[in-house]
Amino acid sequence: MSVESGASPSISTVLDSLPKGLRTELVAAYTRIVVNYRERRWEPAGLNGGKFSEVVYSILRGHIDGKLPNKARKPGNFVDACRKLEQDGASQSVSRSLRIQIPRVLIALYEIRNNRGVGHVGGDVDPNHMDSVAVVYMSKWVMAELVRVFHTVSTEEASEIVEALVARESMLIWEVNGVKRVLDPSMTQKDKTLVLLYGEDKAIDEAILRTWVEAANSSTYRRDILKRAHKAKLIEYDAEKQTAQISPLGIEYVEEKVLV
Repeated sequence: MSVESGASPSISTVLDSLPKGLRTELVAAYTRIVVNYRERRWEPAGLNGGKFSEVVYSILRGHIDGKLPNKARKPGNFVDACRKLEQDGASQSVSRSLRIQIPRVLIALYEIRNNRGVGHVGGDVDPNHMDSVAVVYMSKWVMAELVRVFHTVSTEEASEIVEALVARESMLIWEVNGVKRVLDPSMTQKDKTLVLLYGEDKAIDEAILRTWVEAANSSTYRRDILKRAHKAKLIEYDAEKQTAQISPLGIEYVEEKVLV
């Protein structure tokens, strides 16, 4: 893959040597880390660092084994599993970046996730800006390394590609006084809804979504947008709780149909 000067890389082509499902998980986890950080939501940024680490581990494990999985998996002991990559990769002449450098960064990311008060109650510090800075920049470095190694581009080109992955999404959504707006007036209510859910790591109340999308009629919005998106498996709509959460298929739709 070569990157022309001034070109804006497509998410569907970045890391296109990875299975589609695995690439979708990777980009979604990375994007949420950066978006949560920019919105000063320190705790979600740290939590997504754990998910991001698990996806990257699955890529490295699959590369060393010669068979990449379509979906990420969480090893029983994450630290030991990352250390084993170093041993297994050495016998197959896997690059130092993939078998040593990236796995050691993943261990540090996971340590912040589990033992810095981000992942659960009982950590020795509260989630804060300092930890989130570490998570964001380690994640950016890992993403750039994956692009550089798998697509044989320069470090500078890899960094530009990684920055571009989030740039379009972050410029599309504006938050003001606790309300989020999609800044493309031509976008359909369906796409606005999916883009807004894409930036969240939890289910969102239907009433909040309707306010964000500026849908005038609640029953029409529920029937024509939420229920249809649920039927298409783009979201999980809980009619009893009246909440919606984006699905892996919805994430894929946003990345390949909207953020292009």
